[in-house]
Amino acid sequence: MANRRQIKFGAALHGVGGNVSGWRHPKIQADASVNFELYKSWTRKAEEGKLDFIFIADGLFINEKSIPHFLNRFEPIALLSALASQSTNIGLVGTLSTTYSEPFTVARQFGTIDKISGGRAGWNIVTSPLEGTSANFNNKAHPEHDERYEIAAEYLEVMRGLWDSWEDDAFVRDKETGVFFDPEKLHTLNHSGRYFSVQGPLNIARSPQGQPVIFQAGSSEVGKNFASKEADAIFTGHETIEDAVSFYNDIKERARAFGRSPDEVLVFPGIGPIVGETEADAERKYREIAELVTVEKALEHLGRFFEHHDFSQYPLDELFPDIGELGRNSFQSGTDKIKADAKANGWTLREVALRAATRRSEFIGTPAQVADRIQQWFEGGAADGFILFEAVPGGLEDFVDLVVPILQERGLFRTEYESDTLRGNLGLPFRENRYVKERAGIGS
Repeated sequence: MANRRQIKFGAALHGVGGNVSGWRHPKIQADASVNFELYKSWTRKAEEGKLDFIFIADGLFINEKSIPHFLNRFEPIALLSALASQSTNIGLVGTLSTTYSEPFTVARQFGTIDKISGGRAGWNIVTSPLEGTSANFNNKAHPEHDERYEIAAEYLEVMRGLWDSWEDDAFVRDKETGVFFDPEKLHTLNHSGRYFSVQGPLNIARSPQGQPVIFQAGSSEVGKNFASKEADAIFTGHETIEDAVSFYNDIKERARAFGRSPDEVLVFPGIGPIVGETEADAERKYREIAELVTVEKALEHLGRFFEHHDFSQYPLDELFPDIGELGRNSFQSGTDKIKADAKANGWTLREVALRAATRRSEFIGTPAQVADRIQQWFEGGAADGFILFEAVPGGLEDFVDLVVPILQERGLFRTEYESDTLRGNLGLPFRENRYVKERAGIGS
């Protein structure tokens, strides 16, 4: 029983939520996306529930049609740095773009969070899908989808090199001899590649977990290859257990093909649990949110995935329009699926828009029913863990108070943290310094 595989959980802290009109709900604080007291309370609640990490998503482009949370929200690095002092064991994971940032700066930022927190930092790598982002960065040409992953691969190579600038025992700090550091344990990167030229070394030491945990969410072919080769954990999203199992097996096989242990690539489907005292109560909670969404807002929400395309120009109750390749250079896997599903099911534009804006979680019902569904997915080979999105007000609190105890009673989830680091709690190995490994003759 002691070695029984257990579920991992992350909680996405998403301000007023991902629903286009959820902020109007009477139980949601309308300023939640920039309310630090709320983020502190959510972090403490997640840690009370022994969850593995909190997650702060991000984006770099908005317009007047963006969902309310995107219009006014905290920047992840600053927020996670602040939350590090408000927590003890829970991991701190944030999104940062490889297309619109510089490796040296980002290596310092995540390295700093990792040191402040004692080894609890994680980086969710994104490549910034929206072309409009370039207008906020000197109109830099927005790379094509596949090239963005080439950039990300070299970017991560540089980051890992910088994080290994210092060996773990490099700082001697001997006041008697005046030796502050061992120069043989300082390493200058001198990277010169296709996209980046970075000398180094980085001016911060490694943390107790070696390097921050790498998260990624690619679901296109090139995205899945990148994630399987490089990521420690992968975010994904599926409506059925069958699709989730297929994705899970695909990722594990790709990881194996890249010479990695499949157990060191964790798969986290995103779910939005809705927990009620009864099934009817849970359904009521869903309807309260869904009924706040107008079709006009649903069309705007749908448009974001297609470079903020204006879907209001098409007839609502005719078949989803033929928009060709639109969306393939942004959220490629997601937009491909939307178009394919609409065609296969004969959905109208109205149906597609409302489905996108008011997704009904499969994880809905009483605490026991939600726990049953999580157990089914976990034991059925669909997930190593789950990233929790708050589908309704109080969703995180309901999950921690009502569902977590059931999973603990079943031996499926921890009752205490196993480690002080994020890698340790996720069951991932310490990230050894490459130069130490080379001297030991065990490769990079």
